[in-house]
Amino acid sequence: MYLNCHSFHSLRYGTIPLDDLIDKAVHCGITAMALTDINTVTGIYDFISECKNVNIKPLVGIDFRCGNDFRYIGLAQNTKGLAEMNRFLTHHNFKEIALPKIAPEFEFVTIIYDFKNAPAILKSNEYIGIRPEEVTKLFGYKGDFKKLMILQPVTFRTKQEYQLHKILRAIDNNILLSKLQISDIATSTEVMVSEERLLAVYKEYPKLIANTKAIIDSCDFQFNFDTPKNKKYYTNSKESDIALLTTLAHQGMQWRYGNNNEAALARVYKELKVIDELQFSGYFLITWDIIRYSNSRGFLHIGRGSGANSIIAYCLGITDICPIELDLYFERFLNENRKSPPDFDIDWSWQERDIILEYIFNRYGYENVAFCGTNVEFKYRSIFREVGKVFGLPKDELDHLAKNPMRLQQTNSVVKMVQEYGMLLEKYPNQRSMHSCGIIISEEPITNYTPLEMPPKGFPIVLFDMHVAESIGFEKFDILSQRGIGHIDETVKLVAKNRGIQINIRDTRISKNELKANSFLSQGKTIGCFYIESPAMRGLLRRLKCDNYKTLVAASSIIRPGVAKSGMMKEYIFRHNHPTQFEYFHKVFEEQLGETYGIMVYQEDVIKIALHYGGLPAADGDILRRAMSGKGRSLAALQKVKDHFFASCLKQGHPDALSQEIYRQIESFAGYSFCKAHSASYAVESYQSLYLKVYYPIEFMVAVINNQGGFYRTEVYVHEARMAGAIVNNPCVNKSEFKTNLYGTTIYLGFMLLQGLPSKLAEAIVKERELNGQYNSLDDFCNRVTIGIESLKLLIFIGAFRETGKTKNQLLILASLLFNSSAIENQMLLLQESVKEYKLPTLERSRFEDAFDEIDLLDFPTSHSVFDLLQTPYRGDVMSNQLSLHHKKQVRMLGYLISRKQVPTVRGTMYFGTWIDYEGNYFDTTHFPDNLLQFPFQGGGCYLLLGTVEVDYHFPTLTILKMAKMPFVNDPRYSDAIDHQLRTQQNIKEDISGTDREPYPRAHEINLPRKIIITNTTKLI
Repeated sequence: MYLNCHSFHSLRYGTIPLDDLIDKAVHCGITAMALTDINTVTGIYDFISECKNVNIKPLVGIDFRCGNDFRYIGLAQNTKGLAEMNRFLTHHNFKEIALPKIAPEFEFVTIIYDFKNAPAILKSNEYIGIRPEEVTKLFGYKGDFKKLMILQPVTFRTKQEYQLHKILRAIDNNILLSKLQISDIATSTEVMVSEERLLAVYKEYPKLIANTKAIIDSCDFQFNFDTPKNKKYYTNSKESDIALLTTLAHQGMQWRYGNNNEAALARVYKELKVIDELQFSGYFLITWDIIRYSNSRGFLHIGRGSGANSIIAYCLGITDICPIELDLYFERFLNENRKSPPDFDIDWSWQERDIILEYIFNRYGYENVAFCGTNVEFKYRSIFREVGKVFGLPKDELDHLAKNPMRLQQTNSVVKMVQEYGMLLEKYPNQRSMHSCGIIISEEPITNYTPLEMPPKGFPIVLFDMHVAESIGFEKFDILSQRGIGHIDETVKLVAKNRGIQINIRDTRISKNELKANSFLSQGKTIGCFYIESPAMRGLLRRLKCDNYKTLVAASSIIRPGVAKSGMMKEYIFRHNHPTQFEYFHKVFEEQLGETYGIMVYQEDVIKIALHYGGLPAADGDILRRAMSGKGRSLAALQKVKDHFFASCLKQGHPDALSQEIYRQIESFAGYSFCKAHSASYAVESYQSLYLKVYYPIEFMVAVINNQGGFYRTEVYVHEARMAGAIVNNPCVNKSEFKTNLYGTTIYLGFMLLQGLPSKLAEAIVKERELNGQYNSLDDFCNRVTIGIESLKLLIFIGAFRETGKTKNQLLILASLLFNSSAIENQMLLLQESVKEYKLPTLERSRFEDAFDEIDLLDFPTSHSVFDLLQTPYRGDVMSNQLSLHHKKQVRMLGYLISRKQVPTVRGTMYFGTWIDYEGNYFDTTHFPDNLLQFPFQGGGCYLLLGTVEVDYHFPTLTILKMAKMPFVNDPRYSDAIDHQLRTQQNIKEDISGTDREPYPRAHEINLPRKIIITNTTKLI
């Protein structure tokens, strides 16, 4: 009888989680019910599955609304009916037009209007819903009772949830709770009661009961969860797909392995058999097609994730990981026991990903391709802000609620209500969004399964998430982007342009295990390199003296937080440095995990132990791994796998106590394990980055800067370029581009780095120069580029007009002549003719003024080292490269802070710092909680450090005992001398212009705002 139930997927309206809604129906003895969330089908597939588990007949539909206005309810009579509604709603979503008040002609949909707004004439499939509170209105009703049925909406369960519903409606309407209108909210009667109690209300009108039952009987939505929904064939049949895949695999095998590699051939045939049996040939071929297009455009991609366990993927060029070399199990990616489909994770440069997406949508059709959706949930901070806002709390109180734990919040009645309802909302969906990378390519139009929405990104999205997509039979394609690939790709192009050298970086043989690159790797000289540039990773590389590919693969895995927390990283470092000073737990660990010294480092290691110790098939080992890592979602399934493991161990003759201990180790490991193929893919990309850094360091650093960096801020990469021999110049109107560019070893920083300069203006400067040649003078520039006085000042202060031969002070005077005193930002230039050349005085400037201008505009100085700005000439007793000689000794150092990381401990928060010394080299510090209380960090800048040197497996660190921030020289731009200078400039201006002109701009009009003085040193972090 419940044909209009809302779950919390009716965003900012419904209050009942899906599972709770079904539990409530079971409690009330309901035998059939419909999920009709507002303008969505997000929950219907989980709803169908759960209802069948508790013997409730599931009906699915949509509650169609325009804002607060109810239109009608649509119930799908079958799958065709759902498709009709999906297409109808999709059309209105895409066109952004209001839903009509009268439902269109549906063939397989039952429509229900409410009593107040029903049309005078109803179609054969249309009915009018009568709510319990409206039954009295039927007395004397002259209409057709054949068209009336029971309508009891469900939106909440309790009075508390009714109040929560009101709060959600206020949030949705962005109004105070007190401003809600009756039309904004549901009636207080929208709750679920027993069917007997509900029918008692309609006992005088048996026709309504009969009509409602007839509607329920007419709706028979049957959905097959087991059949794949992806595009079935790349060609036109299963047979031709596997034939093409086989041909491509053999061609690729010859490319990768040559003609006589029996191990590779056997592996290829084994995988092809499984792929064919599971009907995944089309999935492989579509992925290959995407890669083929990418290669044809000259794009670089990285195939990673468990897909790299496949030799077919390797032979097709989807991945660059040889599974034979690394002993990768295909079963980790695909096996006959896997119910969930696999997927490939493929990365492109962030600049090229959208081109790949456009190809996929155009190639396979917008009707059949869409992004997965995702639910953005109410999170802790946003909850208190959103709820507090509807209660009318001011901004400062909202900030306090959002930023502080509940125990530190106020205890008044309003705050208590905010906390109460805020806690109820935790994990509720707040809005729908687009999955960052998951794409569905469907055999049938995707609107057969869901309506689509069109977010600003321009690619349609389905209204369910990746988990639902997986459960109903979709294998998603993960099309990702990352800046690391942009670093590599742009470096290769820069080297070709700057040096005329063509690098085939796709040929990993030139970079993987290259001698000089390995030397850099072992010393942690990896700043800018994908995945291996963080302080923690560089420290691990030095502790391991990592100088080969396989060790880097292991390092890429054990650096992950779970491994470190478990103590396995520490044990791995010990065993790596002392390979004869430990014993293997069991001979199987020595035989199968010898490469990692008997330590489980990868997810595949679970499969190895299950196979070689427990005697389980590799496919069952993957089930064990997935169940332990929580992928199985079922405790019963995990128990079944566990029982199977112990029974199999017993058959192998292993003592139960030993098997129990091994299982315990596997269980503790599975929660933080990392896919070996994933680590290997990261390692390959790390090597590609490192190779380019070693042999083309300046080009590489320019590429890193242009792709907006990595772990560190831009200043660090500029420093790296300078250490590699580059000459670094500030932005210049005649040499710079929007991005940083390179002439030989000379770098010109890009306009994009200049804070406060509009992007469109920066692009216009470059475009005008390309069209009409270089700028000859300041007034030539101003005649050709539409610019406001403030933007012009930014360019002057950064030295962008230094080729004119005039000083900044002189240029400021000339700039004032080009604009009248009332000039405002973006005002057109008033004087279109050249300004009369005046004899301008030479005004004295402190040698530090440029540095402080650069800090204001770039966030770091380029004309001076930060050490030059210190008041003290002291540069430290010990330099970074001498630390290893002072193990267990106290030393004093001077360092410039470039990064810090906080780590919670039982004793409080400790920090790890990374610094640059006076010679430009890096070193690391450790700061314990007790020490930080007395000697805390005080923002960015240079610090005097006193500490004890600890050398841990070749890696020295400084454990801080004391530290103090060192003061910089005063900003000379704001000294009395400069004020006097400005007054002198005022007199000069009056002499030049005469008394009848507007007064000369004051000091604050020439220089940047004085408030910047406060941030000069803090900007250096």
